[in-house]
Amino acid sequence: MNKLPPTLDLDALRSFVTGIECGSFAQAALHLCRSTSAVSAQLKKLEQQCGAELVMKKGRGLVLTRDGEIVMGYARRMLALNDEMQSTLRGELVQEEIRIGMQEDFGESLMPDILGAFKRHHPGVRIVARVDRNRPLLTAFDDNALDMILLWQTPGEQRQGRTLGQSQLTWIQHPDLDISALLSRGEPLPLVMFEHPCLMRAHAIDCLNRAGIPWRVVFVSHSLSGIWAAVQAGLGITLRTRIGMPGNLRLAGSVLPTPGSLGIALQQKDVSKTQTLLAQLMEEALVRVM
Repeated sequence: MNKLPPTLDLDALRSFVTGIECGSFAQAALHLCRSTSAVSAQLKKLEQQCGAELVMKKGRGLVLTRDGEIVMGYARRMLALNDEMQSTLRGELVQEEIRIGMQEDFGESLMPDILGAFKRHHPGVRIVARVDRNRPLLTAFDDNALDMILLWQTPGEQRQGRTLGQSQLTWIQHPDLDISALLSRGEPLPLVMFEHPCLMRAHAIDCLNRAGIPWRVVFVSHSLSGIWAAVQAGLGITLRTRIGMPGNLRLAGSVLPTPGSLGIALQQKDVSKTQTLLAQLMEEALVRVM
């Protein structure tokens, strides 16, 4: 008969996750209404059960080890299932529904962690998310199909909502694509873009026209994943921000004109307490990546 693996302590997992999210286990102890020594003991117990060190000191703080990163992902899912089961057994009804729309850059790179963190603290709130481009999001917002939208600010747009930050636009390419050689031969710059209308497409074309650089669109995509795939294949260069940029691509540097930046805006129908918290999580995540 095979020996059963040890059963992990959910309270220890919660202390571990809370400690990392709070930035220290002293803060986690306050959040969990326990003593710091009790939380430290639970971390030690969890490391013994896992047979691995989960955190290590870095400066004055703590960071996850490689094993800690693995445990963190599973721990969050286990705690979410535990909390969901408890809510179901207590017969708790959904307290609120928030319909949120987000531009593709944010949907693929930022929002999974943001929505996950929000859902763990507010299991009674149902989140309905839609990932799309600016124009469809604005239309859905106007039609009352969405309560909140996170999108790029359109220059000249009257209703900007609340600006959460500015993100630098940059030319992104495959490392093997020699832009300098193309320009020296007088060849048009190959562009990988969204179909028209597209805010960044218009910005890229205007920027190149003002610099007198010839261009041609060689690949058109309906999705951001298609944009990244084409650039990774070396078909051409694109204009985006660094948010969600694949690790095997690089910035074009000073070969091309500086394209400036775009604002990131949040528009809301109602400013409820839960929406305010969700907006705060978005702003914090954007600050980290920018």
